[in-house]
Amino acid sequence: MSYRVCIPMAGTGTRLGELTKYVNKSLVTVANQPVISHVINQFPMDAEFVIALGYKGDLAREYLEIAYPTRIFIFVNVDPYEGPVSGLGYTLLCCRQHLQQPFVFCSNDTIVTSPCPAPDHNWMSYASVEDITPYRTLRIRNGQVTEICEKGVAGNDLEAYIGLTGINDHDLFWNAMEQGGTLAVQRGESYGMGKLIDKGILAYPFEWYDTGNTKMLERVRVALRKPDAPNILDKSDEAIWFVNGTVIKFSADSKFIQNRVKRSELIGEYCPQVINSGEHMYQYREVKGRVVSEVVNLPLFRRLLEHSKRFWKTVALDKEAQQKFQQTCLRFYRDKTQERIQLFYKRYQRSDGTESINGESMPMLRELLDSIDWSWMSDGLPGRFHGDFHFENILYSKENDHFTFLDWRQDFGGSLTTGDIYYDLAKLLHGLIISHELIARDLFKVEWKDDEILYAFHRKQVLVECERLLNDWLVTKGYNLKKVRVLTALIYLNIAALHHYPYCMLLYALGKRMLKEELEKH
Repeated sequence: MSYRVCIPMAGTGTRLGELTKYVNKSLVTVANQPVISHVINQFPMDAEFVIALGYKGDLAREYLEIAYPTRIFIFVNVDPYEGPVSGLGYTLLCCRQHLQQPFVFCSNDTIVTSPCPAPDHNWMSYASVEDITPYRTLRIRNGQVTEICEKGVAGNDLEAYIGLTGINDHDLFWNAMEQGGTLAVQRGESYGMGKLIDKGILAYPFEWYDTGNTKMLERVRVALRKPDAPNILDKSDEAIWFVNGTVIKFSADSKFIQNRVKRSELIGEYCPQVINSGEHMYQYREVKGRVVSEVVNLPLFRRLLEHSKRFWKTVALDKEAQQKFQQTCLRFYRDKTQERIQLFYKRYQRSDGTESINGESMPMLRELLDSIDWSWMSDGLPGRFHGDFHFENILYSKENDHFTFLDWRQDFGGSLTTGDIYYDLAKLLHGLIISHELIARDLFKVEWKDDEILYAFHRKQVLVECERLLNDWLVTKGYNLKKVRVLTALIYLNIAALHHYPYCMLLYALGKRMLKEELEKH
C-alpha cells in the first residue's frame, strides 16, 4: 500500500539547546546521520512525505532534496511556526490539503527499529519507559487504545505514546482537528485520534529511541553508534553526514560551502568529486578506505609524503602577488594567533604569565611571540594546499594503493588558489605529536595551578617514528624544519581556545613550551 507520511519539522527544538542554534532539530546528528534520515528510512521507498517546514526550514528542505533525490517530498511552509497561535495542531492543519487520504503521522524525533504498519486501519504506537511523566500516554485494553491521556496522568496501566500514528479515518480526523479550536492546536494529532477511539485504534509496541531532549539524545547516540564508524567532532554549525553511499558536508556559512566546492575543482583528483551542492551543503560519493591514522606504518607514510609532494605544487608569484601572499601569511600566523590566545584567556579565565611548564621556567607568551622573526615566518612557500592536512583527513585504499584527501580548507586567508605549503606540513606534524584518537580516549592529563602547569599525554610509537621520518624528509627535500616546528607550536596555541576543557590547557601548555624550545635552537 502506497501512502503518505506527515512529518512536522517546523518547531525550534529549544529542548536541544545549542544543538539547534544553526539547524532544524531534525538535522541534529545521530550515528553520523541527521535524525530525519533515521525517520525517513523507517518507511517504504514508495511512501510520499508531507514535510511541514518552519524554523531553519530552508536547511531541512535542502538536506532532504540532496540526500534523497528519488524520494517524493511535498513541502509545506508553516507561518507562524512559533508564538501564541502556533502549535503542532496548527502545523498539521497547514498540511491537511495534502493529506486527504489515509496517512501516517510521525514526529521528527521518533526513531523506531521495526517497520511501521500501513494506515489501512487506525493505529497508535507506544513504548515501555521507566518514567512516563514527560509523555502523553495510552490506556490499552486487549490491544486497543481506550484512552489518550495528557502528560502528567499517572497509572500502572498506561504506556508512553511515541508520536507515531496511522490514520485511516482521515475525514473524521480532520473534522475533529478543524472543530477542536485551541485544544486541537495544543495537543496536535493526539486530539484528532481521541475522536477516533469509537472507530477502533489498534495499539502497537515499538522499540523506541527518543531524541527530543539532550539527555535522551546522548543515550540514543551511544546506542546507535556503529563500532567502525568515523569519529567526527560534533559542532553546532558544521556537520558531516553519511547517507546512502554518499557524504554530505554542512556548514551554516554559505560562503564556506561555495568556496569548498570551488576548491574541490582546484584540488582535482586528490579529493572526492562533488556531485551535488546547495547553499549550505555539498555532496560526494563515499570513498572506500580507512583513515591513515588506523593503518599507518613507515613505508606507507613515506609513500604519503611523496604523493603529497606532488600535490604541493608550487606557484611562481610576481613581486606584487608575493608581497600580498606574505601579508596573508602574516595575518594568518601572527594576527590570528594573537586573537585566538586572547580568546583563550577570556574563555578560560587565564592570563599571560611566567608559569613553569613541566618544571621548566617560562617567559611570558607575548615575549616569545615578539621574539619571532615574523618576516621570516611569513615568507611562506606558495602553492596548492589542503589546509587541514592530518591523518584523520586522509583516506588510504589498500585495494588500489591510493590516498584521498578529505575535508580540505575552504581558503587560505581568503585565497582559494594559493596557500602556504608550510602550513600543510605543520598541520601534518601537529597530528603526529597529538593523536586525535588518544585524546578522544582521554589518554592525557594536565593540571594548571597558580604559576605551574604539568602535563603528559600518550603517543603511539609508530607516530613517534613518523615524526622522526618527517623531520629527516623535510631536511632532505630542502624544506625549513625549524619553520615547520615553530608553525606547529603556533597551531597548538591557535586551536587551544576552540577545544574543550581540559584538552585546551594541554594545547596551550604544549604550544608555549614547544615554541620556546624551537626559538632557542640555532
